[in-house]
Amino acid sequence: MLEGMADTAKQHPGPHAELPEEHGQRWWRVMCLTGLDYFSTLGYQPGIAALAAGLLSPVATIVLVLVTLCGALPVYRRVAKESPHGEGSIAMLERLLSFWQGKLFVLALLGFAATDFLITITLSAADATAHMVENPHLTSSLQGREVLITLLLIALLGAVFLKGFSEAIGVAVFLVAVYLALNVVVVATGLVKVLSDPDLITDWTHALTAEHGNVVAMIGVSLIVFPKLALGLSGFETGVAVMPHIKGDPGDTEEKPVGRIRGARKLLTTAALIMSVFLITSSFVTTLLIPAPAFEPGGAANGRALAYLAHEYLGTAFGTVYDISTIAILWFAGASAMAGMLNLMPRYLPRYGMAPHWARAVRPTVLVLTAVAFLVTWIFDASVDKQGGAYATGVLVLISSAAVAVTIAARKAGERRWAIGFAVIAAVFLYTTGANIAERPDGVKIGACFIAAIVLISLASRLARAFELRVTDVVLDTLAERFVRDGTHREIRLIANEPHRRDLVEYRDKLHQIRADNAIPAEDDLVFVEVTVRDPSDFEAELQVRGEVLHDRFRVLTLEHSSVPNALAALLLHVRDTTGQQPHIYFEWTEGNPFAQFLRFFLFGQGEVAPVTREVLREAESDPARRPHVHVG
Repeated sequence: MLEGMADTAKQHPGPHAELPEEHGQRWWRVMCLTGLDYFSTLGYQPGIAALAAGLLSPVATIVLVLVTLCGALPVYRRVAKESPHGEGSIAMLERLLSFWQGKLFVLALLGFAATDFLITITLSAADATAHMVENPHLTSSLQGREVLITLLLIALLGAVFLKGFSEAIGVAVFLVAVYLALNVVVVATGLVKVLSDPDLITDWTHALTAEHGNVVAMIGVSLIVFPKLALGLSGFETGVAVMPHIKGDPGDTEEKPVGRIRGARKLLTTAALIMSVFLITSSFVTTLLIPAPAFEPGGAANGRALAYLAHEYLGTAFGTVYDISTIAILWFAGASAMAGMLNLMPRYLPRYGMAPHWARAVRPTVLVLTAVAFLVTWIFDASVDKQGGAYATGVLVLISSAAVAVTIAARKAGERRWAIGFAVIAAVFLYTTGANIAERPDGVKIGACFIAAIVLISLASRLARAFELRVTDVVLDTLAERFVRDGTHREIRLIANEPHRRDLVEYRDKLHQIRADNAIPAEDDLVFVEVTVRDPSDFEAELQVRGEVLHDRFRVLTLEHSSVPNALAALLLHVRDTTGQQPHIYFEWTEGNPFAQFLRFFLFGQGEVAPVTREVLREAESDPARRPHVHVG
């Protein structure tokens, strides 16, 4: 279960680690990987649009396409430039905030990302089930077993990841190519049917006019119902997440992967254009050719509008082939979402200390995600319609956060026109998100549940791991190394000092008190150790140690880290390993309530330092005979 567990100090490669970054894939092949999520929404998007907008579905879909091409696409093309290593817009926003508010903000965004990806798994599996159950050859035997079938599909998805997820892109290219080709046939057949019967268009336009009046009113209503169609914006965050797999130019570097960025932009633009064409044409033919009652829950076209047309106009045989293709890509879209989760979470939570040790391995995480997907499926009764609100909320929050992030990035870069344009786009998406939440609050409720779960589990994990060493490396400058080497053949005694004025009196009085409290002979040398806490919300970091001589007589080792006790423990172990001597460190007791002092340590990296340093040493070194000595007076 723990095979391939990654080092928390390094970036977790995720389940796509079999695809070496230095070789990479052509951008159009990687597009098929993200297209599993994006293109598969054709399985249910036309039906959802028809339910939301009725006869106005094609007009509302055009609004959706305009927002996609003029809003989401420019935003994510900028995200690709600003975050070319797959971190996405969350990393851009993470850089804007520090301390605990930054960590909690990222956890909230991860909660919505979890909503997006997990609902992708459950919704896609539910829609695959709908295509299976509604197939004429299977209806009688599968009717009423939708939840069970969906759970089996999710379990099968989890089994694939437990086994391994290699050759994902090759499978994705095949599935996307077949699925899009079949959709071309279905949509083209529908367009031929519509164009061969002019009355269909005439009746539709008359009905639109009678229901909404004029074009202005139609556009206004389309803008109102547009948030319900937001599922059609899915896939952009996934498109950025798979960027590391795109083959770049020979001269690309990690700092400037120009070729990879160019390939990612081609990926995003091509996928958006393909999807835009399909969204408009599919909504047009399904609205004109399928009777409205068929879109209702329980109707023959509910969640499977294009499949309905495939059976209706191309026969049961072709319809069955279309169903198989749709079921396969919807199921594998869940695989794409699972891969997104496994790639996204380990980029943040281990760095924050907010993931248990086993979360660094893929398989245990897959079991947890699969169990959560089971729970979501049971709660929503494997219904596509019931999950649409939660899915749209996750998608819109991520796109809105990306729009805000690129607005800030453009403003900081001095690109005033781009900043204004991105600000307008951000306003549109923020409105859309708010309208979607107001219309379907279940989405934000589910998102809030994910956020609460992630925050609580993360804080519990951080609490459980608080006494780990939490230092990736110890780096000493020349003078600090000299101080350490001087103790190779004698007792090494360190004084933990909380710096204040750093004047002569402070160090003289501290030295006198420590010698008196611990009966240290006057001839023994002592070195002061001072820790400066930069960002206590960071979990682990490199420990920088600088040597100083103050007031021509006091030797001081100055440390910078996120936690005082962990930094001191790491220095003591480093000194022991470097010199072969077990160092002594001397503390004074800190006044105050023990519980309050622990909270200071947990939140601010300080508090009652002496006992916590001792506990960190105990966890890091199991042999008491080899532990550095801690003295408190």
